[in-house]
Amino acid sequence: MSELNIKAEQDIKSVENFEFEPIKGKPMLRWNGKRPFTSTEFFPAQLKETYGEETDGWLNKIFWGDNLQVMSHLLKKYRGQVDLIYIDPPFDSKADYKKTIALRGKTIKNDSTTFEEKQYGDIWTNDEYLQFMYERLVLLRELLSDQGSIFLHCDWHKIHHLRCIMDEIFGPNNFINEIIWCYYGPGSPGMKQFNRKHDNILWYCKNGSWKFDENAIRIPHDEKTIGNFKEGLRGSGFIAGDYEIPEGKIPEDWWIMAIAGRYPNDGIKRVGYPTEKPFPLLERIIKATTNPGDLVMDCFMGSGVALSESMKLGRRFIGADINLGAIDITVKRLLKIQRELNEQLPNDNPNYTGFEVYNVNNYDVFRNPVEAKELLIKALEIQRLPDNLWDGEKDGRMYKIMPVNRIATRVDLNEIITNFPRAEYDRRKDDNPGKPVELITLVCMGHEPSLAGELKMAFNNEGYKVDVEVLDILRDKANLEFKRDSDADITIENGKLVVRNFYPMNLMQKLSLQKEEVDDWKVLVDSIKIDFNYDKSVFTPTLTDIPEKNEIVKGVYTIPADASRIHIKITDVLSESFETTLELD
Repeated sequence: MSELNIKAEQDIKSVENFEFEPIKGKPMLRWNGKRPFTSTEFFPAQLKETYGEETDGWLNKIFWGDNLQVMSHLLKKYRGQVDLIYIDPPFDSKADYKKTIALRGKTIKNDSTTFEEKQYGDIWTNDEYLQFMYERLVLLRELLSDQGSIFLHCDWHKIHHLRCIMDEIFGPNNFINEIIWCYYGPGSPGMKQFNRKHDNILWYCKNGSWKFDENAIRIPHDEKTIGNFKEGLRGSGFIAGDYEIPEGKIPEDWWIMAIAGRYPNDGIKRVGYPTEKPFPLLERIIKATTNPGDLVMDCFMGSGVALSESMKLGRRFIGADINLGAIDITVKRLLKIQRELNEQLPNDNPNYTGFEVYNVNNYDVFRNPVEAKELLIKALEIQRLPDNLWDGEKDGRMYKIMPVNRIATRVDLNEIITNFPRAEYDRRKDDNPGKPVELITLVCMGHEPSLAGELKMAFNNEGYKVDVEVLDILRDKANLEFKRDSDADITIENGKLVVRNFYPMNLMQKLSLQKEEVDDWKVLVDSIKIDFNYDKSVFTPTLTDIPEKNEIVKGVYTIPADASRIHIKITDVLSESFETTLELD
């Protein structure tokens, strides 16, 4: 992996341990463990699926993986090319968001204590959250074009901190608006405060210039305004002599876009994603700050609202999310819009409806971070220990499994550095002078090059010598064996592809814990996609069976006469998939 330099201005001379040099006239936010982010690794992407055709040589792109790795991948080709960035990142709301699972008439509430899986968690320590956002905003600035805009969606939890970080990275002179999105609804009983019913959206540009199409987002004038616009007032100073009232006014920086609660009555079907935002909200932002054909990016895409509006408005887009459920929901949503647009518009339509799906950094190796640790412990044959500092031991080495769904960084070492047993290490040091007090193996999926050196230095500062090695799953995963989650009984009969049964092991286990009985495998299936001419590389489905809410998949499909090799992907209601290839004679 090559190193990509980040050219964003860095005024911090030393940020570790709060060693700041005063900078006159530029307030900056400090936190424990803050460090400059001046370079990153290039992470490869694997093209997995393609839907639709290119328009003007472009296919929209969706990436599944840690968005820091995704943006590091994009930096090589798309630095300075993104016209609009909209992000709806974690709010540090101290909540776990659960997904409601519908089994064609049955409903189950996804609970982490039973299913060991949640849609996404938003619980952070303060310093961890700030460093997380800081690094991503640095990369986003690099991707933004010189006339581009970035909109950061947040709320009262972190608006004050994020405004400071945005000022530091983009510059206070590049702040344009703080938009207040207002909504209303009931409060909780016993509240001793005013009802919190608004979100904040920070709008910055990159270099002092930006696009703004005021006529694309005008709203009706108030009746009083129209009544006050009288011929007799021309030239009075209230109305210029040759001034004509425009068709609608430019909206204020507070937007009321809700009939009740957070979502407007706009006639658009919601998908049940816990942090889904209103379509008119994104429509206004995209119309105001981009032109048709411009490139829009959302690297916290959730259910794909920003991408959906971009497709409908003829903008190109790049999306990313770490959550497999978000990828699946967004693909389904885009396929429906793609189908509708292609039916409405002529063949030479300007809409960019084709898109492709990538994994970055082989992210599909571990779809569920909660299960990843168990998979690795089994695959590496590590002996579990009761010690909560280490995950296990093997051949005298202590193993620590780092977060495997993102790059392991210096921050991830804090647990080890803070909690190592000093009294025991003092005894070992006295008994064996000059020898390591611990043999440590860090298991990760992508890591900062200095990771081992950082840990050694931290121990050395305490007077201890340690032996540290890094086991990177990206490099060594070929030697590991992982479980297979699902299976299916699929046959070819009389020119038809027949799915006789489907066994989503993870889902079936969770249903058994809920004491749910399922008689028909089809109620477990969210979609079936089939590529009848699979090239053994990129999955390009020509048949998609995505039933509506009260329907089920067909399970029987006619094989085209020109079919050569069939690849089928069955996705269950937890967004986990089974794929297999069938060769034809």
